[in-house]
Amino acid sequence: MSTPPADTIEVRPDEQFDEGRLADYLRGQLPGTDNDLTVWQFGGGAANLTYLLDYGTHQYVLRRPPLGPVARGAHDMEREYAVLSRLHEAYPPAPRAFLYCDDEDVIGADFFIMERREGIVVRKTLPEVFDTPDAPRQMAFALVDALVDLHAVDYDAVGLGDLGEPEGFIERQVEGWWRRWNKAKTDDLDAMHGVVEWLRDHLPESSDATLVHNDYKLDNAMLDPDDPSHLVAVFDWDMCTLGDPLNDLGALLTYWIQADDPQPFHFMAMMPVDERFPTRQELAQRYADRSGRDIADLQYYHALGLYRLTVILAQIYIRYQRGQTQDERFAALGDLMPLTAQAAQQVADGAWC
Repeated sequence: MSTPPADTIEVRPDEQFDEGRLADYLRGQLPGTDNDLTVWQFGGGAANLTYLLDYGTHQYVLRRPPLGPVARGAHDMEREYAVLSRLHEAYPPAPRAFLYCDDEDVIGADFFIMERREGIVVRKTLPEVFDTPDAPRQMAFALVDALVDLHAVDYDAVGLGDLGEPEGFIERQVEGWWRRWNKAKTDDLDAMHGVVEWLRDHLPESSDATLVHNDYKLDNAMLDPDDPSHLVAVFDWDMCTLGDPLNDLGALLTYWIQADDPQPFHFMAMMPVDERFPTRQELAQRYADRSGRDIADLQYYHALGLYRLTVILAQIYIRYQRGQTQDERFAALGDLMPLTAQAAQQVADGAWC
């Protein structure tokens, strides 16, 4: 067998599919698909499964939901396809999507095909090429600036005006994630009860409606290895909708771990913990300065982000416990949920931010 490209792995045994059936389905639908197909897997990410389709002359990326039952409205490949088939016209970091297939007989789930982007995704360790005094700040501010640019997209002009209902968006977020929590939790957590009541009691006034990525963080972005201030791509658009843009800023702060944060958060970090990165306060101020938006209620959106993260961990962990995935990365999530729930409570109380 040939060697996987540097950013991929061999397909995990429990996440394989009938590659011949896929090749037959795609043949003739995209340039290069008459050639022989080799499939690799992108090993990062914790939910949707992503594969590299290598035809020799052309490469594409396939996205599908995770194995087993999924929460209603989550891992929506049709939504992600709808967004990426249009958004690339106005927002360069969005990869272009080419086709969507709802025939689950092909690979066992619905899926879509999008263009391949090449660059570096920064996860828990800083790549050697970015191990410089300035690169961490450059990539961080590039991430914020790209978020401001997303929120400035005219969604009607690109045909995404029917993507969601902005009115009542934050309240639906609070209640929707609470329902998901009660379906996925393996243990009840007092902190989650406290946080949901605080979120219900402190709903902010509606902001202007924009496109909202809904899972915006460093490891969902790809950077140019020659220029850390340039984003090559932003990924994972399956929860994209119309709503309050500060929801995205709150999500970014949720996943942004600082060197002076409590040690358990270093363990759960999905980014390098390095003093060369700007603080959450600096990221928020950069967003405010570039967008002109009032961020006085940012405490609320940060607490909401941590509350939502706790539910996401629960949804992943329950799939691991049920044997729907054998990915051992998920074994420790049961111990992380109390920590993220407590952090959400602390942010709500104004004790941690």
